[in-house]
Amino acid sequence: MPDELLGRIVRLVGARALQTFGRQIIATTVGWELYRRTGTELAIAAVGVVQVLPVIALFVPAGALVDTVDRRLLATVTALLTGAVGLGLAVVSAIAAPWWVYLVLLLLQGGVNAIHAPASTTLIPLVLPREELTRANRIGSSLQELAAILGPFLAGVAISVVDYAWNYAFVAVSGAAAGILFRSLPKPRFVEAPSAQARKDWRVGLRYIFRSPLLLPALTLDMFAVLFAGVTALLPVIATDILHADALGYGVLAASQSVGAVMMAIIAGRLPAWKRPGRLLLIVVALFGLATIGVGLSRSLPLTVGLLVACGALDNISVVIRLTLEQLVVPDEIRGRVSSVHYVFIGMSNQLGQAESGAAAWLVGPVAAIVGGGVLSILVVAVVALKWRALAAMPPLAHLTPEHGQPAAQPQPQPRAA
Repeated sequence: MPDELLGRIVRLVGARALQTFGRQIIATTVGWELYRRTGTELAIAAVGVVQVLPVIALFVPAGALVDTVDRRLLATVTALLTGAVGLGLAVVSAIAAPWWVYLVLLLLQGGVNAIHAPASTTLIPLVLPREELTRANRIGSSLQELAAILGPFLAGVAISVVDYAWNYAFVAVSGAAAGILFRSLPKPRFVEAPSAQARKDWRVGLRYIFRSPLLLPALTLDMFAVLFAGVTALLPVIATDILHADALGYGVLAASQSVGAVMMAIIAGRLPAWKRPGRLLLIVVALFGLATIGVGLSRSLPLTVGLLVACGALDNISVVIRLTLEQLVVPDEIRGRVSSVHYVFIGMSNQLGQAESGAAAWLVGPVAAIVGGGVLSILVVAVVALKWRALAAMPPLAHLTPEHGQPAAQPQPQPRAA
């Protein structure tokens, strides 16, 4: 690989990893601080709600913006805004502001993420050649997961020795660094701007996804698996009330899934290409649900850590398949609007999942909420496998083209014989 191309990949995935690092520090610190201050799972639910609202409200203008404005510029500005939110959280934590003030800043961060996610994701195929996309996604997933390991772990360590405000303040540094790296990338490959009529058609991203025989089931799996089986939001409750761990133990738990993801990314890079990635996707999501059930039943810190590592490894496979699938089958001219809708699925699963987890834990207890979520995610896999049989038959990722993302042609009625 030429040095220039390698440097481009490193800068791009490095910038995205720094953004992940900052978001993880915010999520880990806010979750622990607010649960310790309020003592109720409803605070966790509220954090999820305020972050999912901008995802739903902004996906239409965000998609149109990404399709018409320089994506490198958008990624740069939104990275800097993430740093500004971190600085704001540092101030409100230092002065012990009411907890609703945190929610206002997290609402702003949700809006920033609604633009940054599609902008940075759709930037990848515009600055890298097609044949390097799978490798770049694997490297990027590894670095982001490494950031997701270090973020929660270092946040947990810092919580135990310094004030919460220092954690948030560091996000200002990571946001500025990410913005500099995004700005240093070469100018994205030219994509012809959509026509005025096409720009007005905000539904094009929705139509494309809901008609795609591959992208819709892949996103459905991810959305509902994380919505029901994601346990990240309840880690403060698991650490405090079930495992009776301290802040350092909480940091270890929060980093465990990312440890598994990095391990899987390293292993997957040495394995041959998946021959049936769609079938593999169904299997790993079902196993993710089983591991989540184990987390709910565990009363041992080492066992819970091991199960979370397994969850992260399985999720890494899902992420690589899903991202590469989108980048290979979606046409350039609508990629921003499709990616914006894609982020609604991801945001709905992560932030709405956090709200669902917090509310369910408050209503029925954390153990029942976690175990029930794992069971529901397995049921979702069964429904998707039966409804979208084309997913299991999906060809290797290297063979995918935009034609694979289109709905199957409907047979034309034959004229009646005279």
